[in-house]
Amino acid sequence: MKFGLSLSGLLQHSGDGDMVQRFADVLHLVRVGRELGFDYVYAGQHYLSHPFQMLQPLIALARISAETEGMDMLSTVLIPLQNPVQMAEDVATLDVLTNGHVIINAALGYRDEEYEAFGVTHEDRIARMFENLRLARELWAGGEVTFEGRFTKVTGVHIGIRPIQQPHPRIWIAANGDGMVRRIARNGETWYLNPHAPFDTLARQVELYKAVRAEHGHPPVDTLPMSRETFVAPTREQAIATARPFLEGKYQAYAAWGQDKALPGEEDFTAPFEELAAGRFIVGSPDDVTADLQRFADIGVTHASLRFGWPGTPREVVEGAIRLAAAEVLPALR
Repeated sequence: MKFGLSLSGLLQHSGDGDMVQRFADVLHLVRVGRELGFDYVYAGQHYLSHPFQMLQPLIALARISAETEGMDMLSTVLIPLQNPVQMAEDVATLDVLTNGHVIINAALGYRDEEYEAFGVTHEDRIARMFENLRLARELWAGGEVTFEGRFTKVTGVHIGIRPIQQPHPRIWIAANGDGMVRRIARNGETWYLNPHAPFDTLARQVELYKAVRAEHGHPPVDTLPMSRETFVAPTREQAIATARPFLEGKYQAYAAWGQDKALPGEEDFTAPFEELAAGRFIVGSPDDVTADLQRFADIGVTHASLRFGWPGTPREVVEGAIRLAAAEVLPALR
């Protein structure tokens, strides 16, 4: 298993927080993660992120790349909200800056505020997502492109900057529901497992994903990435006591944003912490965290983006968890 240091909760801060200092903390933690052997860093994306301030990932990763020294850089991009030409050139630019180390987590999004602000209807979001990806892939390949879709038209154009990776940067596609998992599998794409669904849901969906891929003649899965809320401390009690207030605050915001309604089943992020955490968060002692991650390895997960901190979590707290995980958890799973 390869391990990513998720920066998503660290590139966010409270509405009145010092984002200059917060970003300095992120750079320090990236250096720590690199020295401890993490394989990649990950940054998520939202717009209009109240009650948090949130740095945009592609721009932030351009600066962060100066600290990574060959680590991969995974960025969520809310594909339906993008102009596909600008997105293709922005991603290609970052791929050049990192010498071919970019991975895109192509996400549909779920927040009405974002769709409205970008003029995207709920009905068109899936069509926009896959059309934007088709055009971006054609542009990344570097030849002359003529393309006429429902939402974008270009005639006889070439991308302004080609990515290092050819024919295009690596793309993982996020999905919550079974329908999107099936679509990704039919197309032979790489599915990025939802970070918020409980283990049992994901284990069932992994079997669905593998079966549909096989039905459509695609090779066995060789890359199966996931993201997970993670915290490790010397004892389970310490880990829960430390992480709980920050995780509760984050998931209260997710509930307000409607993230739970985007998941399959009857998920409710306003549930008590113990109920919310069960099967969803990887929080505990090194042995607890190792066992939980091993369950994902057993169903075929190959890449794990681990989020050790959330808005408001002090840098030293995050760093302590990262160091303990690197010393006592990750070696058992590599």
